[in-house]
Amino acid sequence: MPVTTEVVMAALSKVEEPELHKDLVTLNMVQDLKIEGGKVSFEIVLTTPACPLRTRIEKEARQAVLEIAGVSDVEIRMNADVRSDGKPRGLMNLPVKNAVAVASGKGGVGKTTVAVNLAVALAQSGAKVGLLDADIYGPNVPTMMGVDHLPPFNDGKLIPAETYGVKMMSIGFMVPPGKPLIWRGPMLHSAIRQFLSDVAWGELDYLIIDMPPGTGDAQLSLAQSLPLSGGVIVTLPQMVSVEDAARGLAMFNELNVPVLGVIENMSYLELPDGTRVEVFGKGGGELLSKKENVPFLGTIPMDPGVRAGGDEGKPILVSQPQSAPAKALRSLAEQLAARLSVNAFENQPDVSINIIG
Repeated sequence: MPVTTEVVMAALSKVEEPELHKDLVTLNMVQDLKIEGGKVSFEIVLTTPACPLRTRIEKEARQAVLEIAGVSDVEIRMNADVRSDGKPRGLMNLPVKNAVAVASGKGGVGKTTVAVNLAVALAQSGAKVGLLDADIYGPNVPTMMGVDHLPPFNDGKLIPAETYGVKMMSIGFMVPPGKPLIWRGPMLHSAIRQFLSDVAWGELDYLIIDMPPGTGDAQLSLAQSLPLSGGVIVTLPQMVSVEDAARGLAMFNELNVPVLGVIENMSYLELPDGTRVEVFGKGGGELLSKKENVPFLGTIPMDPGVRAGGDEGKPILVSQPQSAPAKALRSLAEQLAARLSVNAFENQPDVSINIIG
């Protein structure tokens, strides 16, 4: 009995996308199906190239098709098409599918380090990524990304710098090193809007926004200017940091920005003999997530390489990609991408038509 398209699709309809809890056929993730005798080939289009479960999906799809009588070989190509959250972003002329603010209630928790490495991890997965440094008073992104100038203007637009596959913009490119910005709210608001409307970002799957610490003008301006897919809170394990992070989380709630999760940075220091030293205490990030009923995305260990990479303009995902912090940050980026995919899927409008009569 020959292998048919209907039989193959029926088999794949039993394979579930673990995050979306729907089968691959219903989600229209199976594309370009070809059958040549006993050989079956097709493409699985994931909702993000940073899918943490891509290996599992491929394995289960292969197994399902191989169980069909007459199938001798299965060739699967893995691709991705990032889903948009569906929110209009009028200031940005080209599509930005997802915009994520990385925030903290206080400075010194490694928020910018996390934002930079999340952006690099997503870009390394194959996504189109932008990084906006909205920390107007302390713009550290250029230093951490190893870039000190912007490309020339083009057609009256600012052209973002690009490195490690990430497009980036920062006020740090526009002021002399070491010069303080003493701005009132309206000037800050104008700068943020300009970074959205006057920059040739191009099409982006993800725009990661490094927010300034606290809950002030910059946060309000950004939320008013750009509909956000969600926010991520970065905290240290210690209770003082958690208390401030809770204020940042409450700020997102007040601004009707979905909280995508909590990240605990500098969770522990691992010594050469394998001993873990909990320098800043233990469990604060997870405690905050449980208290506020938001996802706990995970922890990042302390490592001198993280600091060195930031100072040298080589994020840890570039300088030491197999280190423990790099692996943790890569996992966090995958979880963030997965959560954005789930939210985008759940927020899709219902276009079903009921016929009465």
